[in-house]
Amino acid sequence: MTTPVTTPAPTAAAPAGVSSPPRLRRVEEHRPGRPRRSKLLTVLTSLVVLYTVVPLIWLVINATKTQAGLGSSNGLWFADDFALWENIRDTFTYGDGIFTRWLLNTLLYVVLGAGGATLLAVLGGYALAKFDFPGKRGVFATVIGAVAVPGTALAVPTFLMFSKMGLTDTPWAVILPSLVSPFGLYLMWVFASEAIPTELLEAARMDGAGEARTFFTVALPLLAPGIVTVLLFTTVATWNNYFLPLIMLKDPDWYPLTLGLSAWNSQAETVGGEVIFNLVITGSLLTILPLVVAFLFLQKYWQSGLAAGSVKE
Repeated sequence: MTTPVTTPAPTAAAPAGVSSPPRLRRVEEHRPGRPRRSKLLTVLTSLVVLYTVVPLIWLVINATKTQAGLGSSNGLWFADDFALWENIRDTFTYGDGIFTRWLLNTLLYVVLGAGGATLLAVLGGYALAKFDFPGKRGVFATVIGAVAVPGTALAVPTFLMFSKMGLTDTPWAVILPSLVSPFGLYLMWVFASEAIPTELLEAARMDGAGEARTFFTVALPLLAPGIVTVLLFTTVATWNNYFLPLIMLKDPDWYPLTLGLSAWNSQAETVGGEVIFNLVITGSLLTILPLVVAFLFLQKYWQSGLAAGSVKE
């Protein structure tokens, strides 16, 4: 007994002049918990990571080499001799320990310059965000304009002004310009506007708290993420400052690390100068370590400070 074979019923042909319905493209279901992956974005991110990490790897590897090993080995691999500890010792002892003096100078400029800039930015940003006064729009336009002006454009006028005041070749020639941070002021202005509810300040004033007590006990704790963010930006800017000390300072005893390492590097171009590229590389590695540690320990505050105000309720 044979089993009958059933064939599907033929579909009716579309009438003449009537086109068949278009096929709908299948849309992949997107789950809210799993973000979509972009191959182009992954490639671009990988290139940025390589661009950032490879110089650091090169710096760490070459800090372990002697002066002879730098020229006889691959730049991205270790030499036969491991001289990291000797390089660190020679860096701190070369030139009667001038590297230690440069390190202390940099810390001085950061503590007074970046710390003072952060304090002024916090006070100014809070006042501009929570107080109304005549000319506030003019102040806002001035701050925005100052953010757009690069610091190098103001270096020469600042030098001419400080030379007439007799402040060149002194630490104040580096500290005083570092106190002005238009971007830090603008960032604290925006952050204070979103982070501090006006109702909270009014409640504190109704309870009898003065403006100073309201600021230090109510507003300041809420501004902590923004303060850390501004402090990191001003610290990095002051720590890496090169052009301003270059035109302001002549005495090597007041050099920061950036200018001092540049002077060591320039010795190879002078007649009879000692070539100490291994100490320049090791000093550069020691210079960036405090910044890396600061970012690692303050990363959570930095990220929250940058994200403040990005979501509006």
